[in-house]
Amino acid sequence: MSDTFADRAARATPKPAARRIRGLSDRAIAWIFVAPTIFLLLAINIFPLIWTINLSFTNFKANRANRAVEYIGLRNYERILTDSDIWLTMQATAHFLFWTIFFQVLIGFTLAWLINRKFKGNDLWTTIIVLPMMLSPAVVGNFWTFLYQPQIGLFNYVVAFFTGADPSSFQMIGDVALAPWSIVIVDTWMWTPFVMLICLAGLRSIPDYIYEAAEIDRASKMRQFFTITIPMVLPFLMLAVLFRGIENFKMFDLVVQLTGGGPGSTTELTSINLKREAFEKWRTGYASAYAIILFVTVFGLASIYVKALNKVKER
Repeated sequence: MSDTFADRAARATPKPAARRIRGLSDRAIAWIFVAPTIFLLLAINIFPLIWTINLSFTNFKANRANRAVEYIGLRNYERILTDSDIWLTMQATAHFLFWTIFFQVLIGFTLAWLINRKFKGNDLWTTIIVLPMMLSPAVVGNFWTFLYQPQIGLFNYVVAFFTGADPSSFQMIGDVALAPWSIVIVDTWMWTPFVMLICLAGLRSIPDYIYEAAEIDRASKMRQFFTITIPMVLPFLMLAVLFRGIENFKMFDLVVQLTGGGPGSTTELTSINLKREAFEKWRTGYASAYAIILFVTVFGLASIYVKALNKVKER
């Protein structure tokens, strides 16, 4: 029998150490292997969070690190919660969140329901629909920036074809009223396939015998849809809303590529505003308090939502 590396390592292990290792339980051995990863995750995630909380109570500015740091208590939090500009960015973020999630769930579920009917060319159309999700936000942002150009962009000409309006009479990313909808359209185009895949998984998890039993009871297709399909796919829909809600709350790169937060501050989401406070105005303590408020907001809303999701799954 060949002398393997494991055999040589076993012979080289001192007998006292070998006895201690043999005396360990499977649970202890599992913790030995998992512990380095846990410590690394704690160092990467927990320490920065604690440091950010500490900075949020100070007037620290990263571009003036030599300046004495003063603890100012809850002043940063008070300034943020009473700042009208902050609430405007919150309003822009809420508008973006609501409409992107609404359209992505509506269109994504419709596409999943159609694809689940297994028509000819089903796999090809599924692949084509999923393509936007495979692109990076930077590529998508640049791509749609050209499409939105009033003189050469295809988007304006498509709208003009259906409405009869002059293609150069409106600017999607330059108009205060249209700019918020421009980022909603792009995000919906990019991430609707993600919602579609989750809904498709939910539709294909419904056993066929449930529909067969409903047909025996002479339930109409409409009744089957609202009493079987929707209730059984609802947990998957709620899961998709949770994922997209968290991702869109911290949306940054796509909006920066499209509008840069403009015109003015019309599309300045909270993530963009936070970046400007931290790395343009260098108000590090203020930005830290801002980040903590956003973290608590997302964590609190997500916790409530997960509890609702668990109740739906238990039905």
